[in-house]
Amino acid sequence: MKITVIGHWGGFPHVGEATSGYLIEHGDYKLLLECGSGVVSSLQKKVDLGKLDAVLITHYHYDHCCDIGPLQYARQIKTQLGEINRPLPIYAPEGGFFSLLKWENYTYGEGFDDASTLILGPFEISFIKNIHPVEAYSVKIKCEDKILSFTSDTSYFDKLADFFYGSDLLISECSFYADMDGSEAGHLNSTQVGVLAESSRAKKLMLTHLPHFGNLEDLLFQVKEHYGGEAILASCMLELEL
Repeated sequence: MKITVIGHWGGFPHVGEATSGYLIEHGDYKLLLECGSGVVSSLQKKVDLGKLDAVLITHYHYDHCCDIGPLQYARQIKTQLGEINRPLPIYAPEGGFFSLLKWENYTYGEGFDDASTLILGPFEISFIKNIHPVEAYSVKIKCEDKILSFTSDTSYFDKLADFFYGSDLLISECSFYADMDGSEAGHLNSTQVGVLAESSRAKKLMLTHLPHFGNLEDLLFQVKEHYGGEAILASCMLELEL
């Protein structure tokens, strides 16, 4: 399983980069996890938009989903040019903008909730409902003997560690520094991320949904006060193999 960070900023992207977006590949199958601001532009550095097999969106905040519109136009144009001949499934919660995922014969929506298990190509995907101002889900992706987990956006709660237990890679949002309380906004701080990674026995941790203030290296230092494994910061076009 190969993971490429397409975007990793919270809220809005830095110049020339993107908010949440991760390309997950195994064999020829290509899954886009999240489609935030700037993702469609940045993704094309890595893969043709017509070659995506599926998209999965965890919730309907713009920094996780607002490039669905440009992606739909891309699928329409590529179909009309004869480059592709199949609609793209977009998996997402059935609330929010779900009805907009249907774009003529080019894209369509498939709903999920915390009771769902999706089989998408080589990936078995399960969910837990997060604590966030809108309906949002953490994601666990199993592929052969590897587990990739993604917090999406959430406040801390104890069941997360059980859900993520034994992950080979935990991609965790880290929106706030240790001395800040992100619970009202529905986000994690660096201390909580470190505790979560240690409690879940994650083998590797990547911090994402990064803030636009402070020294990001401080996030790593604060995480490592609670987590004994390898921890890294997400960065644009970073590639990881599991």
